[in-house]
Amino acid sequence: MKIGVTIHATDKAISPVELAKEAEDRGFHSVYVPEHTHIPTSRMTPPPTGEAELPEEYSRSPDPYIALAAAAAVTRSIKLGTAIGLPAQHDHITLAKEIATLDVISEGRFVFGIGYGWNQDEMENHGIDVPRRRELVREKVLAMQALWANEVAEFHGEWVDMEASWQWPKPLQQPRPPILIGGGAGAKLFAHVAEYADGWMPIGGGGMREALVRLREAMDERGRDPDALRIVPMGVLPDEAKLDYYAKTGATEAVLRLPSASREKVLPRLDEYARYPGMF
Repeated sequence: MKIGVTIHATDKAISPVELAKEAEDRGFHSVYVPEHTHIPTSRMTPPPTGEAELPEEYSRSPDPYIALAAAAAVTRSIKLGTAIGLPAQHDHITLAKEIATLDVISEGRFVFGIGYGWNQDEMENHGIDVPRRRELVREKVLAMQALWANEVAEFHGEWVDMEASWQWPKPLQQPRPPILIGGGAGAKLFAHVAEYADGWMPIGGGGMREALVRLREAMDERGRDPDALRIVPMGVLPDEAKLDYYAKTGATEAVLRLPSASREKVLPRLDEYARYPGMF
């Protein structure tokens, strides 16, 4: 099991560029950053943290694709990912080109961790039909995959209609950069993983062993190899017992949570976590 790190990057915290270099120097496999385009001041949606107020870092998130491209320029081996990217909030053609360019710049190190979105206020500002956002994400990602893999690509769905088109560059990773879908275990999420993704990012480990049985069945029903699944628990507050559980349950990578804070607070925590790479 590989060990990575994630931080809720902000303009007040350690730069994700500096963090990626420091994490690579300490032997971590990956670094992930989240995405929020903006945070409306209205609060129709309760904070996912369970707090009364949404933490400030949500409204201060940098663009992850630009940040990871900058990180790629100062690193050589560490994987660079989104956790979680929000494809529903993007034009699929433009995002496909951004990600392909990032994958080329990083020499094939990008990992596209995605989600359906939780913040209703934010999604509605993008014109998203919130109850049907999963179907929208599916079509946008399938259209992007067509652009990445085919010399001439087209896609025709309910939400996305793209005529036969050329688009370069193609991602270095073919037929696509790895796609991991984040969210709670469920039949719909597992069907989407089996159809158009490469793995699952569970939040927390409760019930993961039983959920993986259902996910492997969904992969098998699609004619895909369950053994190729990437299982990447995200935002883990680690100890050896917890990481041992993940490794024995079938996780391929565990991503440890760093505080959204200055380098003076983050680097000591990174040093503390540096004992875990290579242990599992």
